[in-house]
Amino acid sequence: MARGNFGERLKRERELREVAPNEIVVATRISLRFLEALENEDWDKLPGGVFNRGFVRAIARYLGLDEENLLAEYDLAHGDESAEPPRPLENRIPSPPNWIPVALAVGTLVVVALLVIAGVYGWHRHTAYRNAKPSSATASQAPAGAQPGGDPPATPAPLDLSVSTPFATHVRIVADGKVVLDSEMSAGQNRHFAANTAFEVTAADSSAVLLQLNGQNMPPIASPGASGTIVLSQKDLRPAANGNAQP
Repeated sequence: MARGNFGERLKRERELREVAPNEIVVATRISLRFLEALENEDWDKLPGGVFNRGFVRAIARYLGLDEENLLAEYDLAHGDESAEPPRPLENRIPSPPNWIPVALAVGTLVVVALLVIAGVYGWHRHTAYRNAKPSSATASQAPAGAQPGGDPPATPAPLDLSVSTPFATHVRIVADGKVVLDSEMSAGQNRHFAANTAFEVTAADSSAVLLQLNGQNMPPIASPGASGTIVLSQKDLRPAANGNAQP
């Protein structure tokens, strides 16, 4: 596909449907400068990688176009502009000595053997203890406060927050009331943070921050280009079919 065909088609399809650029920005949360960069095929102004493909898929879905066909046209157009892959470094890291893998393998076998021995010993101790217990002990009472036949309350899974930045911006993250990040994140960076109850995320430019909580995509912090703060906790996870939050 010649340069300009993809961007021209994207702009033509939008104009045929009488959809203004700001309407797509509001509906898809894609920054106006990213939309204009796609229509002008100005790849240097885009974050690149999966972010670009996500923008194309979201625009195609909103305009009612075939997502896979539009992605294929984007790949073909963007492939003409792809940079030459970097050359391998001259100074390669020397390979480890041959004895290291052998030592690791022997150490692993020793650890496995010790675990098996400990398991067999523990099983024999447990069996001997059960056989020595008086028969009257089988009718033990339930612990105080326990509900007969009731299951223990489920413990919520820890929270894992993935923060990706298509381009540089200042980010502040508070996990369970403790500040774990308050600095500039560079373009293309991805970091993970853990918490038990909740996160509070503040970004100078909300369009520069993509959030995932336990693998689920979270909504934008604020309108594109604006600063804002969002609080994420267990209640923001979508429940799975079995009643537990999806990872």
